[in-house]
Amino acid sequence: MEKLIEEYSQDYSLLREAIEGLSEEELRFQPGPDKWSIHQIVIHVTDDEILATHRLRKVLAEEEPLLLSFDQEAWTDNLGYERLNREQHLLLFQMLRASMLPILENLTPEQLERIGKYPDGVRYTFKELLELRVRHVRDHLAQIERVKQALR
Repeated sequence: MEKLIEEYSQDYSLLREAIEGLSEEELRFQPGPDKWSIHQIVIHVTDDEILATHRLRKVLAEEEPLLLSFDQEAWTDNLGYERLNREQHLLLFQMLRASMLPILENLTPEQLERIGKYPDGVRYTFKELLELRVRHVRDHLAQIERVKQALR
C-alpha cells in the first residue's frame, strides 16, 4: 500500500514533467481528427480526478455506495476544453491529490476492502479504485508521449 500511495502522490509531478518545455502550439497539436491534444488530455485527467476523488471519499464514508461514470467525449466536446485554463486544472489536480493524502496515509486494512458499485453491478474495493487512479494517469502520460512523438 505504501508503494501505491507513493505512486499516487507522484502523478502531479509526472504530469508537470510531461508537458515541461512544450510550446502552446505543441500543447494544442491534435495528432488526428478524433485524437486529443496534450492540453485536452490534461483537462480530462483533472475532470476525471474530480469524479474519482468523489468516488474514493464516497466508498470510505458510505455503505456500498453507487458510483457513477461520465461520458468523457461529451465533457470534452461540450465543456469547451480548448477554452479552459490548463494551469488552473493542473493546480486543481494537485490539490485534489493533496487533499486525499492524509486520508490515504491513515487507512485501516478494513477500509481498503470497502466496496463501491456501479449501476451495471460491477463492484470495486477502495484499493482497486485507488489502483485505477494511478493506472489512469499513467495511461494518459503514455498518451502524452505518443502525441509528443507525433509532433516530430
